[in-house]
Amino acid sequence: MSWIEKLKNRWGVKNGWQVLVILLVFACTGFTVMYTKRWVSQWLRIESTWAIWLFNILVILPLYQVILLVYGWLFGQFAFFWAFEQKMFRRLINLFSRNHS
Repeated sequence: MSWIEKLKNRWGVKNGWQVLVILLVFACTGFTVMYTKRWVSQWLRIESTWAIWLFNILVILPLYQVILLVYGWLFGQFAFFWAFEQKMFRRLINLFSRNHS
């Protein structure tokens, strides 16, 4: 089984082209966030390690989610990425709501 077939089955999509479009959306989102992060952190003159971490968690992480949905919409895969976001947030909420006793 090829890697495209594995992703197609894992993501529940119809064909290999849809897998490639989804991978393209992830790539475009990553590049956009990378350049945006670099530009904004230079503009704000963020240099200390703790400030970079705080900036990444509070600004870049939510920005990534929004940009992912925008690119998903532009490439005609909004439904996939909306379901992807909802699944990710459910897992995140479950991670923090578990009883750690």
